[in-house]
Amino acid sequence: MLDIKKIKENPEAVKAGLRAKEVDCDATVDRILELDEQRRQLIASTEQRKAMQNKVSKEIPQMKKQGKDVAPLFAEMAELKAELAEDAAKLDAVLAEYRTCMLSLPNLPDPDLKPGGKENNEPLRYFGEPHKFNFPPKHHVDLCQDLGLIDYERGVKLAGAGNWMYTGMGARLEWALLNYFIDTHIADGYDFILPPHMLEYQCGETAGQFPKFADEVYKIANPTDDRIHYMLPTAEAALASVYRDEILSEADLPKKFFAYTPCFRREAGSHRADERGMVRGHQFNKVEMFQYTRPEDSDEAFEELVRKAENLVKGLGFHFRTVKLAAGDCSASMARTYDIEIQIPSMNGYKEVSSVSNARDYQARRGNIRFRREATGKPEFVHTLNGSGLATSRIFPAMVEQNQRSDGSVVVPEVLRKYLGGMEVIEKINK
Repeated sequence: MLDIKKIKENPEAVKAGLRAKEVDCDATVDRILELDEQRRQLIASTEQRKAMQNKVSKEIPQMKKQGKDVAPLFAEMAELKAELAEDAAKLDAVLAEYRTCMLSLPNLPDPDLKPGGKENNEPLRYFGEPHKFNFPPKHHVDLCQDLGLIDYERGVKLAGAGNWMYTGMGARLEWALLNYFIDTHIADGYDFILPPHMLEYQCGETAGQFPKFADEVYKIANPTDDRIHYMLPTAEAALASVYRDEILSEADLPKKFFAYTPCFRREAGSHRADERGMVRGHQFNKVEMFQYTRPEDSDEAFEELVRKAENLVKGLGFHFRTVKLAAGDCSASMARTYDIEIQIPSMNGYKEVSSVSNARDYQARRGNIRFRREATGKPEFVHTLNGSGLATSRIFPAMVEQNQRSDGSVVVPEVLRKYLGGMEVIEKINK
């Protein structure tokens, strides 16, 4: 949620910042200013009427003592009561619309971001060299089937299109990836969290995913509970609400977490030939990094998360690049995002395997998450940051495609071998 003070001080700058994200919120910003003015007028009117009510209520016993007719005062009190009730109803309606409008506004992009969409994304650095083959490389779907790593047909049979089932060494390889990520984050001093996979609606609202993207998640129907629950699309939705409606001490910051969860998404995926397999799916595994920081520390925290994501990919031996996203390619909640993109040979390009983002105080305002500044004793909103560390659904196909050999076998990255009993190569299954 944006700061209303910032909107009131410079509404045109706010409009321009949101247009850089390729969204037109001019009318919404104008309406917010109108509603804020109505809110202040209604509050002032209410205070005046309450003051008058108190004045009249004090006059009634005095006039009774003097033997004067108090009927006019009771009539005035009744009128004031009715007017206060009317003001309260108006204020409730104004506040409800005001909140809806405020929740609908995306976060402002950092001023150094280029405006526009993907076409203006900026590659910052490259690591390693693109993989080259001296033989016709296979697609990861064919490799995974030949090696008995993934059963695509039975995955579809169990859960429908956009799902797959890890089998045998494929399940062990997936678990090895997750253990590599987890062990690295623990060594870096991050606290491990296993959050619930089913969340309440407010978690999505705090993270900034709702209400705009409320129809893109799997909702849970429960005839005995009227609360809205949904399956988390990313652990960020849970981690952003850990301290919702709480005030942390300054000494508690930064809070550094990571969480493992499966992620559930309704995205239909692509029918493009180069995206067959497990590049897009309704369920995938991911380890998510998250930080709560003081505002003055969030830029440094952002760079730390980017380095961590890069180092995880480096450890697997991939060629990749780090890309600074243009304003319009950042998600609605984020002020800044860098993507880590790797090459999947069959896809003739780069695919994102980690997004590292700084929400500034946007999520904290939505979730009322603050810390108490020691120097002033006053509460301030924290900054929140998140980053994939990492998702496996694109790492896995990149790994088998880049590490394949001419005989159809796949070399296991060195950092994963200790999780697989020292196995160095996954050999083709003889049928």
